[in-house]
Amino acid sequence: MTIDSQSLEFSPTPLSLTIAIGFVVVIVALSMTAWWRSGWRAATGWLEALRIVIAIAIALTLLQPEWRQTFEPTQRPTVTVLVDQSGSMETRDVFDSASGGPGAGTRSRLEAAAALLEDETWSALQERFEVVLQPFSSEDEVPPEEATDYHAALTGAGEQHENLAAVVLAGDGDWNIGAPPSQAATRLRMRGVPVIAVPVGSTEPLPDVAIHSFEVPVFAIADKPLRIPFTLTSTLPRDENITVEMQAPGGEVVTREVVLPAMGRVQDSLVWQPRQVGDATLTLTVPPTGDETHLDNNTLEASLEVRREELRVLVIDSYPRWEYRYLRNALERDPGVEVKCLLFHPDLDRVGGGRDYLEQFPGDDELAGYDVVFLGDVGVAAGQLNTAQIESLRDLVRDQASGLVLMPGLQGFQAGLLDTALDELMPVVWDRSQPRGWGTATPGRFVLTEAGRASLLTKLEDSDEASAATWSSLPGFHWYAPALRARAGSEVLAMHANESTRFGRVPLIVTRTFGAGKVLFMGTDGAWRWRRGVEDRYHYRFWGQVVRWMAYQRNMAQGERMRLFYGPDRPRTREVLTLNANVMSLSGEPMREGTVVAEIEAPSGRVSSVRLASAGEEAWGLFTGLFTPTEPGPHRVRLSSAEAGDPLETVIPIQGTTREQRGQPARPEVLEEIAQLTRGRVVDPADLTDVVAAVAALPELDPEQRRLPLWSHPLWAGTIILLLGIFWIGRKTAGLF
Repeated sequence: MTIDSQSLEFSPTPLSLTIAIGFVVVIVALSMTAWWRSGWRAATGWLEALRIVIAIAIALTLLQPEWRQTFEPTQRPTVTVLVDQSGSMETRDVFDSASGGPGAGTRSRLEAAAALLEDETWSALQERFEVVLQPFSSEDEVPPEEATDYHAALTGAGEQHENLAAVVLAGDGDWNIGAPPSQAATRLRMRGVPVIAVPVGSTEPLPDVAIHSFEVPVFAIADKPLRIPFTLTSTLPRDENITVEMQAPGGEVVTREVVLPAMGRVQDSLVWQPRQVGDATLTLTVPPTGDETHLDNNTLEASLEVRREELRVLVIDSYPRWEYRYLRNALERDPGVEVKCLLFHPDLDRVGGGRDYLEQFPGDDELAGYDVVFLGDVGVAAGQLNTAQIESLRDLVRDQASGLVLMPGLQGFQAGLLDTALDELMPVVWDRSQPRGWGTATPGRFVLTEAGRASLLTKLEDSDEASAATWSSLPGFHWYAPALRARAGSEVLAMHANESTRFGRVPLIVTRTFGAGKVLFMGTDGAWRWRRGVEDRYHYRFWGQVVRWMAYQRNMAQGERMRLFYGPDRPRTREVLTLNANVMSLSGEPMREGTVVAEIEAPSGRVSSVRLASAGEEAWGLFTGLFTPTEPGPHRVRLSSAEAGDPLETVIPIQGTTREQRGQPARPEVLEEIAQLTRGRVVDPADLTDVVAAVAALPELDPEQRRLPLWSHPLWAGTIILLLGIFWIGRKTAGLF
């Protein structure tokens, strides 16, 4: 910039001008009078002249003098053109005016805004403005086009260009990361920089069918039916009957007929029975339906590992009641389960014996090998469990991710666990005044909660509605445990259909997470009655699901000296994933200290490193850490520890979708708010000449003016004080007081 002009200006008010003139006139009159009385002495004349100068300086201060300099810019003002290039801009919902709708004239939002990034578009403004073309999406995400950060784009434009005249912002308004764009718009408003918004895309959803979720587990069991839930969404104007296909290894195709409601979603599942052990990739496909305009979301892949099942289960009880006998038979007949039993017989001097029976409670090393422990009507007493064994069960669940199923009975022995180490595992609050529970002559019934209707644990039929109906029609029970309510942090899956406490209906099936493992409370001993009329259909299915659900995390991935498990079971993008690892040293002892690192490679190739911390001195080699995935798809995990030897490699499938949703309606209201806050305008992108004209209509930038307020400057005040000091010293020297 160069100085064009400079001048001294005053800003008096009528009152301040009157006071200033009157003040100077009074001082001049007093000074002349004093000089006359001194006989026109020269020294007095000089002092009075100084008095008059000081009075004039004070009067000028009242008139607020300022030194103004005007600078003419030597550079052209800058106009920054920001064009959103994120994934949502790939949506093809921009129609040429001649076509009038979908068809040959359909373009993507990015194609519609692409001309704004061409130099020829702005050639007519090159003499007046310096036009900077800048595509943007997100700087913090990998890949960057899978997120949109309007705040960072606007803030960056303001910081990079000091002589910024305006910002042209073209996009669909779908910001999903970073601070609100309104904050950056407010800062531009304070600088006087308007934003010319160019919203692109249709505000109406296009006809589309999308796979919202495909919830494939980490692993499946060979020769065991696997239920795989999926969710479809539709923006079609009418209901559609469609056939969903899932391609499995070996060319196998599984289909499912569903009715997709108009402008809604449907949840259903496919049943697949894997045959071969090893890694498998499943592909879910929805055929093109109606007038779909976006087919990229009609296919979704997921991978899993097919294994041979080897689950170890320990059943502990006091007496061979009917519930124990039928449970033991159900588990023994399950080919994927190895069951051991410990039956105490408190009235006898020995424990139960026979095939697959234990003679005593297993030691810690042997106990650690069990995936699930069923604890029946057993407490802390002579001939039953002791305190050390109770603590071992707690540590097994907390540190080894094993499952614990609590099955109280009529004897009420489990009431003795309330003041032990297992008390903190209890999913329910017991009624201590009624330790033996309640018996009823009329059979009681189960009723599922909302959580129970959606849980895989209580799924007895293919659909949620049919499963809930089956639970309500199961043969009744005549005894239930004295549970008052569920504890905080627990999830109630089923309640008593009729009986209540002062807290509400009696909880019967309750689950909770404790440490790395899971706990299930079964509040009746009448599940064996479910065989009536249907044999083992529901009884075997339920207990089989319980065992597999309880052992699911524990068997996610394991090597020779390391086991990796995580929660939640079905992790989703942008949700915290807890990584747990059991690590053994080279000597075979559980590690108490050491370095355990999980290297996680996302589908995009980005690698994150998570250091797992020890869970404490009491933990059996348990290390934990947190990770938040931002991308859907398989994440490759390499768990390593120098103290444990060979690393463990596995894959964690992350459910969810990317932030950038193709086919979703545009959000022009976001850009309209930005334009309004900055006193800009909104321009239709259909005609580029309108956008260029909006920039050309910007007023010429005024020359920059810099003002120096002399009246409030410290140097001005210091000069007046200096003159007053000289005046006072002069009077003393002249002998005037």
